Amino acid sequence: MKATIQLCTFNRAALLERVLDACFEQTVPADAYEVVLVNDGSTDATPQAIERARSRATCAFTVIDQPNSGLARGRNAGIASASGERIIFIDDDVLPLPNFVAEHLRIHQSHPLAIVRGGAINVESFDELPPPVWSLKDYSGNFFWTTNVSVPLKTIRAIGGFNETFAEYGWEDIDVGLRLRFAGVKAIFNKRALVYHWKPRPRSGNVEKMVRQARAQARTAVQLAAIHPHWRTYLATGDNPAQRLIHKWMRGVDMARHYRTQLGDLSGDRALSDSELRAARRLASEAYFEELERARGGGA
Repeated sequence: MKATIQLCTFNRAALLERVLDACFEQTVPADAYEVVLVNDGSTDATPQAIERARSRATCAFTVIDQPNSGLARGRNAGIASASGERIIFIDDDVLPLPNFVAEHLRIHQSHPLAIVRGGAINVESFDELPPPVWSLKDYSGNFFWTTNVSVPLKTIRAIGGFNETFAEYGWEDIDVGLRLRFAGVKAIFNKRALVYHWKPRPRSGNVEKMVRQARAQARTAVQLAAIHPHWRTYLATGDNPAQRLIHKWMRGVDMARHYRTQLGDLSGDRALSDSELRAARRLASEAYFEELERARGGGA
């Protein structure tokens, strides 16, 4: 078998069937690839969505159920079950185009040892999709971004897969990317290996989750820096003297309170205006750097 599409899911029943159908609707022969899904302890209607999708599967389809354990452990379970020569990682909020697997395999033919990075077009809804043309506004500089990336299965197994000590949100794929980069693996970008990435506009009810997620990401950023004390880590995470000094000053003038004032009443679930959305993102950024200092042992 040439390829495995691997994804993990948690409480995304409303999206999952669309995502799986897109995985099944590939232009390569059905016996050339498989789909391996890890259900990471979902508590919504995900099991029913999986069973409906199973009845429509046109290729080998493996489902692994595990207690909620996080992405790193879920990815490793998927890697252990994969049988394709190449493993293609996606998330449960992306729609691959029909030529998705074919485009990953096309680049692997000429670069058999490389990582292949595909493009992602951000959309607010799967019901209104723009033309499938990647542009620089959708650029991601991540070396290994599991929204759309493939690698030889034996290569990801050789480095030990994902580090399961990354139990909170963030950086587990960056850790893998750094280990692959340091092992001398090259990356090729293929803008034709495309997915649509569901990125709905945040609403008032999402703001506190954004803040909590930013704090979790700061804690894992410190963990990443401890494993990889390298300039690439410090640049990617913002854990460097210049950015920390800027945000220390911003805490000194209590910019977080200013942003909360701009946001006003967050009760209910209303649409955020453009200015409120900017304030919400800046509030999450301040929470990130405040938590970064705490996690580094520097206080707030």
